[in-house]
Amino acid sequence: MKVLITGGAGFIGSHTVVALQQNNFDVVLIDNLSNSNKKVLNRIESITGLKPEFYEVDVCDKTAIQEVFKAHPDIVAVIHFAAYKAVGESVNDPLTYYRNNLLGMINLLEEMHHFSISNFIFSSSATVYGQPDVLPATEASPIQLATSPYGNTKQINEEILEDSIKAYPDLKGIALRYFNPIGAHPSGLIGELPIGTPNNLMPFITQTGIGIHPELKVFGNDYNTPDGTAIRDYIHVVDLAKAHLVAMERLIQKKNKQNFEIFNLGTGKGFSVLEVIRSFEKTSGQKLNYKLVDRRPGDVEQIFASTERANHELGWKAELDLDEMTKSAWQWELKLKEEKNN
Repeated sequence: MKVLITGGAGFIGSHTVVALQQNNFDVVLIDNLSNSNKKVLNRIESITGLKPEFYEVDVCDKTAIQEVFKAHPDIVAVIHFAAYKAVGESVNDPLTYYRNNLLGMINLLEEMHHFSISNFIFSSSATVYGQPDVLPATEASPIQLATSPYGNTKQINEEILEDSIKAYPDLKGIALRYFNPIGAHPSGLIGELPIGTPNNLMPFITQTGIGIHPELKVFGNDYNTPDGTAIRDYIHVVDLAKAHLVAMERLIQKKNKQNFEIFNLGTGKGFSVLEVIRSFEKTSGQKLNYKLVDRRPGDVEQIFASTERANHELGWKAELDLDEMTKSAWQWELKLKEEKNN
């Protein structure tokens, strides 16, 4: 079984490539390398013994997408990760986010329809819930007005996927709404490696801990939470990758109950920014230099998932806890420093 993974050299994509290869899927990987590095292909090969076939392709380049599908007529499914993903950046540069994230989705679905490929998994996000009125957020929670253009692109792409599935009866799709992926592969060979200054919490923590940044800014300390900092549902990227494998098998084996399905992926527990910092300090042995600053535009106060649907329908459950997440992220950071010094 051959699967196309867009954004496959990225953080979640690379871990999903590993999970699929370790379960006998043949993977074709495309990535424009705008926020990733080609070295990840060798890292994947070191873990699995297999180097995925790679195309340096942008999903917004429709002709290039066509050529990949022509070269691989045996592709049975697509997992779509490729997108810009920084909340704050999307607030400052919305048109770039709308052009990239929406056009990429449309191109893929058009070419899948043209080449009669039926199975599609979309990398969605908890941002579609905005700030829910009731927690935990379930798949039936109302879709709130997005708090950022990034979140809005996830909402719109879910609508594009659902409408396409209604129009093209052979198309089936699953939107996986995941919460906050952190951590790294236990091998220490792949992890989150943003180009430039990180926009996500965990790589900024580990980079501050290793001395790349002088301090970590904690955005907001006056939220209505126990310690005043924002609360998120953090999930280990290895658990997340396994969920993509399970969802893929569900579609291919025709076990889906509707042609369009949605699942939350999280642990069901919320942790504040300060709790994540304390976990990092415990598992790394590093004291972290951080500073409390004003809230950041586009951020919600708190959100965590109800995972009952994924637990029962997919038979999937997050297994790794917060300390395992922060420990593996630190081991990845140490590995990067070791490689840089050698």
